[in-house]
Amino acid sequence: MAVLNSRFFVKISLTVLRTFLIWSILGCNEIKYGIYIYFIWKIMRNNATDKKERQIMTETRRLYYEDVYKKEFTATVVECREQKKGYAVIVDESAFYPEGGGQPSDVGTLGDAKVTEVHEKDGELLHYTDKALEVGAKVEGKIDWARRFDLMQQHSGEHMVSGIIHEKYGYDNVGFHMGSDVITVDLNGMLDDSQLAEIEREVNERVWEDREVVITYPDAEELKTIDYRSKKELTGQVRIVTFPGVDVCACCGTHVTHTGEIGMVKLLSVVKFHDGIRMEMICGKRVLDYLNMVNEQNHQISMKLSAKMDRTADAVQRLQDENFRMKGQVARMEEEMFRAEAKKWEGAGSVLIFEEGLEADSVRKFADAVMNTCEGCCAVFSRNEDGSYKYAMGEIDGDLRQYTKEMNAALNGRGGGKPFFVQGSVQATEDEIRNFFEK
Repeated sequence: MAVLNSRFFVKISLTVLRTFLIWSILGCNEIKYGIYIYFIWKIMRNNATDKKERQIMTETRRLYYEDVYKKEFTATVVECREQKKGYAVIVDESAFYPEGGGQPSDVGTLGDAKVTEVHEKDGELLHYTDKALEVGAKVEGKIDWARRFDLMQQHSGEHMVSGIIHEKYGYDNVGFHMGSDVITVDLNGMLDDSQLAEIEREVNERVWEDREVVITYPDAEELKTIDYRSKKELTGQVRIVTFPGVDVCACCGTHVTHTGEIGMVKLLSVVKFHDGIRMEMICGKRVLDYLNMVNEQNHQISMKLSAKMDRTADAVQRLQDENFRMKGQVARMEEEMFRAEAKKWEGAGSVLIFEEGLEADSVRKFADAVMNTCEGCCAVFSRNEDGSYKYAMGEIDGDLRQYTKEMNAALNGRGGGKPFFVQGSVQATEDEIRNFFEK
């Protein structure tokens, strides 16, 4: 308390001194302006000083850089700020990695509070929790290790894939996101399936070499001599992550210490994206989960097709061929049925037909057949599973555009086509459709 009192009186003395100085400079008639200027200056200076002091007070020791495998730790609560949803807690040291560099943050617990996410803001490591923690209290921190190790595997695998692609083809990684299911990597160049297969093979061979991952913090002069990947110009202390013979990249994320811990890398898919490609990939345990899922699906297919698991592709091909032949037979039978039905309406006027179970193409064929035998308009409707109706209408040398427009408006429909033949659907009952045509 004596120290605080001493500081208080010093501040008071300085304030009085500055007031008298302003008084002597500006004179009695201008003192109100002098005091006004002084207090503005005082507020701005205090704000800057308070911010600086707070940053010094809330500096957190980053344990995840000292030991990436640290799962538990003990820390002191430095600050606890109430937020709109929950609390933002600062501790003196932490193993929780904050979101950044394309990598999601760690989650876990601090004491009895759940840590839902972690962010770095203005140099502070903010742990967002569902409960308040007492300032000065000692708390046990536990990160969700399964999640952390999974992210380490994914991030490390991405480094190796991006590094090999950059070395072989000169393409840059221009976008990177680690989702809960897959990793997406955006590249500024094109790759075909054969190239991707070769990249996957080479990456896994390098993974299984189980080489040590090297992390360094070179000074400014050393950094000039290092050829490393980076998406932007970096300032301050730069962290270089090296996968020997594969990749050298500036990165702030967490990684395995030996490539063998990645386990395996699987490139899942690739699509054209902007001027390059977007690739999906998985690493580590996610590959095992993926292979187990594929294996189970293949097992189910083999059971349904009565085929061995290594012959399911052949069985599916036979099924496709059989289905194609059956569709041809059905189409021929439909055409015969439509011709027979068309003869029934030969010489009739306008015709309205409701037929169950027809696909859109069959509705069109049916309407076309009857249209060529009747002497008016033919309209064929077939009900969909949701209760709506698909339709086709035709009239030789007719113009159905205005009639179709009125029908769609009355029956909540949509569709169109040529003047003499239209197709679409309506959200109406059979009675509502019949009532419209009887008008």
